[in-house]
Amino acid sequence: MQKTVSLVLSSGGARGIAHVGVIEEIERRGYAIGSISGTSMGALVGGIYAAGGLGLFKEWMTTLDRMDVFSLVDFTISGRGLVKGDKVLKEMKKIIPDLNIEDLRIPYAAIATDIINGEEIVFEKGSLYDAIRASVSIPTVFTPFEYNGLTLVDGGVVNPIPINRVKRKKDDLLFVVDVNAKVPFKRIKKKQEILEERKLAKDKRFSKYVNLFTDKFNSLIPKNEKDKLGYINLISKSTNLMVHQISQMAIEKGKPDVLVNFPYEAYGIFDFYKAADIIQLGAEIAKLALDEFEKKG
Repeated sequence: MQKTVSLVLSSGGARGIAHVGVIEEIERRGYAIGSISGTSMGALVGGIYAAGGLGLFKEWMTTLDRMDVFSLVDFTISGRGLVKGDKVLKEMKKIIPDLNIEDLRIPYAAIATDIINGEEIVFEKGSLYDAIRASVSIPTVFTPFEYNGLTLVDGGVVNPIPINRVKRKKDDLLFVVDVNAKVPFKRIKKKQEILEERKLAKDKRFSKYVNLFTDKFNSLIPKNEKDKLGYINLISKSTNLMVHQISQMAIEKGKPDVLVNFPYEAYGIFDFYKAADIIQLGAEIAKLALDEFEKKG
């Protein structure tokens, strides 16, 4: 009898593309995914899968190079974030049309945060893309999503691994993917990657995008903080520590049957142009996790 998986996908920026490889490995092994909950990129990948568009999404993502990714960034002069996030979702809708969550083929839940009231918001109905846009709104990077009078940001602020939001069935397997795991990893740059970085360093268009991004970010930093070394790094490390601590508590409480720990150090949150490699690593780690689970069972 085919085992049913209740799948939980974490937040994690570009590392969340690894969820694609994990899902492919789950299906390759003969398991049926019966429900999904996700936060941020987990909500995006999980939602696209539930809509039946994972193959198209993978095909699109793996064709994007660094310049393509930057061209999808719609910068804003707003003091509430650097990027509006509408441009990339508009492109996605061209290949995967919007659906109501109620019409998806499996139960799905996306997590966002009501930043004003400090409350978790769970999307289980309504527009899939509204749910995704709300859930991926990383504070200081994406502008908040205004929805029904609420100001919503990334669900990772309150629930980066929404184990408590996935719809469970009797005798299912609770399968959790954490792409922010603090596990050992050593990534060796490929020759092609090094050559690409050298080429881009000489590309005036790329430099223009980088400078624009830097200027926008600096405009959000308080003047008395701009001269303090490591300000941006401090924000990043503080956020990562918070997410890790919340994630660990959720995992310990949820007791997943299978846990995929994708190393935090493997890729950065903006490495979307490395989608093919991220997906491959996700599949490889999922294979190891399933091998271990099946050996015990």
